Amino acid sequence: MKIAFVGKGGSGKTTLSSLFIRHLATIGAPVIAVDADINQHLGPALGLDDDQAAELPAMGARLPLIKNYLRGSNPRIASADTMIKTTPPGEGSRLLRVRENNPVYDACARPVELDGGAVRLMVTGPFTEADLGVSCYHSKTGAVELCLNHLVDGRDEYVVVDMTAGSDSFASGMFTRFDMTFLVAEPTRKGVSVYRQYKEYARDFGITLKVVGNKVQGQDDLDFLRAQVGDDLLVTVGHSDWVRAMEKGRPPRFDLLEEPNTAALRTLRSAADAAYAGRDWERYTRQMVHFHLKNAQSWGNAKTGADLAAQVDPSFVLQESVAATA
Repeated sequence: MKIAFVGKGGSGKTTLSSLFIRHLATIGAPVIAVDADINQHLGPALGLDDDQAAELPAMGARLPLIKNYLRGSNPRIASADTMIKTTPPGEGSRLLRVRENNPVYDACARPVELDGGAVRLMVTGPFTEADLGVSCYHSKTGAVELCLNHLVDGRDEYVVVDMTAGSDSFASGMFTRFDMTFLVAEPTRKGVSVYRQYKEYARDFGITLKVVGNKVQGQDDLDFLRAQVGDDLLVTVGHSDWVRAMEKGRPPRFDLLEEPNTAALRTLRSAADAAYAGRDWERYTRQMVHFHLKNAQSWGNAKTGADLAAQVDPSFVLQESVAATA
């Protein structure tokens, strides 16, 4: 299943996504973790030092390789140069699976050991000085969106994406790629402002959105969040000495995380599992096509010099059963 962590800057979404990834690793679940934030902090939150984090290969810099692999023998895609971030798969496309080895993972993913378990970590790459004034961050997150469009995941497999802060995810169709979106909100007016934006933007797309209250210190904080987000409040997380030690680069064993916070992570996993059980693969594919056609008309056709609507395979539905034949 595909899970996104979103929230305003400083809400703690990267910390919570890293805790959730660690939790999944402890139960032996196969996990692909993706840092899609403009500020790349997921690697250090998973225990990498600065040098190790800096050496992670950037997906955005390997976009030609990703396109060439995913294109496969799809006759509707004339060349990798005509693929854009929203290009959907069709007959002949190569699809990604969580558990497999493939050239995309070889180039872009690195294993991270976590308390006896291991996850694959992928990063979009940081926004560098060379990008200033000449590119936008979507040129990097486009690699993530393209991979998500071609990824067939199962109910006991997890893809966890730490998204860029705020409502910037709505600049493409990537916000529809997730079975569950966890919005991390502090008990403040600013903390819930992103929630209102997400709720409004996602209303017409069937997005499953749940709020994780972070830095909740008492009943007044809890009452505030309940009044602001209602039934969308799934669980709250309070102070953690374990997290403070982790942020100093000295994380204890993960089984020493405080029990209330461990219980909160179990609640997140149960909610994500339930959301995946209701996935409608046909709707999932239709939404992919919808945003591809919008992007094609808005800028894609002009940029590539091709009619990108012709890339849509009307008989193709992304689902678990197609992976073996694609």
